[in-house]
Amino acid sequence: MLYMKKQITRLENDQKTIDTLRDLDPEKEFAELILEKMGKFGSPLASFEGEFIEVLNGIPGEKVRARIYRFFRKKKSITAAIVTEVLEPSSDRVTAPCVYFGMCSGCQLQHVKYDKQLEFKRQRILDFFKQYDLLKKIKVLPTIPSPKIWNYRNHARFTVRFGGQLGFSNRITRRFVRIDECKLMDDQINGILRDLQDHVEETSNLSVRVGINTKQQLIQPKLNTPEISIETGQKWYKEKLIDREFRVASPSFFQVNTLQAENLILLVGQLLDLKSHEILVDAYAGVGVFATLLATKVRKVIAIEESQSAVDDYLECENRIDNLEFLLGKTENVLPLIDEKIDSLILDPPRLGCHPDVINSILIKKPHKLAYVSCDPESLARDLNLLMAGGYQIMNIQPIDMFPQTFHVETISILEIK
Repeated sequence: MLYMKKQITRLENDQKTIDTLRDLDPEKEFAELILEKMGKFGSPLASFEGEFIEVLNGIPGEKVRARIYRFFRKKKSITAAIVTEVLEPSSDRVTAPCVYFGMCSGCQLQHVKYDKQLEFKRQRILDFFKQYDLLKKIKVLPTIPSPKIWNYRNHARFTVRFGGQLGFSNRITRRFVRIDECKLMDDQINGILRDLQDHVEETSNLSVRVGINTKQQLIQPKLNTPEISIETGQKWYKEKLIDREFRVASPSFFQVNTLQAENLILLVGQLLDLKSHEILVDAYAGVGVFATLLATKVRKVIAIEESQSAVDDYLECENRIDNLEFLLGKTENVLPLIDEKIDSLILDPPRLGCHPDVINSILIKKPHKLAYVSCDPESLARDLNLLMAGGYQIMNIQPIDMFPQTFHVETISILEIK
């Protein structure tokens, strides 16, 4: 009876969402559009009624017929479009292999040749750099491709709707799309998806994480329905990177592309050219991946992380390193308190980038070398501009594709004090 009540309530809420969309979007129309440069969310822009609008599933240079959507979000009127017919296709267009492409907005570039995807990601970084005088002439290297461009993700967050169906919601229309197989997810996740599909009505969201190298899994929340036999509600799982095993709890951050994460770590160590006498600080350390795997190259590593669960993951794992010290707290609060001379510093902040106090502390302490690992070119450009204005020079900007078929790009920036 409890499950039935929850299901009825959820169906009512879903219907309210659909009705709201109808109310906010009473006018739908079609238009022929010429697609221009890529926008910030991985879709090209087109001129429509005196403004540039985002056009999903298109490629710059194409002529398309698209459906126009007008809606309100956060009290702001937004116009966007979704391609319904390609009138003049780009030579870079390919047939998207996923049956959900177009309905699900999780992949923005699945219809684009992979080498062109890599070019788009590099250009995305350059576009944000052009907004700052100090960054306009900075060279950005070609994007390093991912070892796998399909079935690479070790983490999925599913929306649950309509009696326990698992899927995703379109970013523009907000329509729920049932997903029975996601071509970005590791095969282990797709197997779990098949097992749980239509049987998770007791929750509204489901998170699945798997160890690519260990085959362990974490499914949250814990499900109590007798209709499923798969174990759920695990607090953590273990994954192995390079030669070490890490514990990852449900709230802890871990890179979603395991194979490329290994390449990322090795490349950061190589570009920093760490020395055995140095002190390395790993800020925004997560479960300690950089700190642990690079500790053998330096005299001492200090890791800073604000998530208690991530610090506990390191403390409870079997990878305890003698020359590694973990400090719990926000980087902007902890970094200024480090008295030792910092030779090298790794920054791997969340999408919003570094807190201003972190930048100020760096400019005061002046570590000789910085490696800034970023998943957001916009906040990266902002922070690099501040660091350059404070006396650092950029030695290397290396994009690396952690997220094939999407507009997201990881970037490694190496800086040295002048």
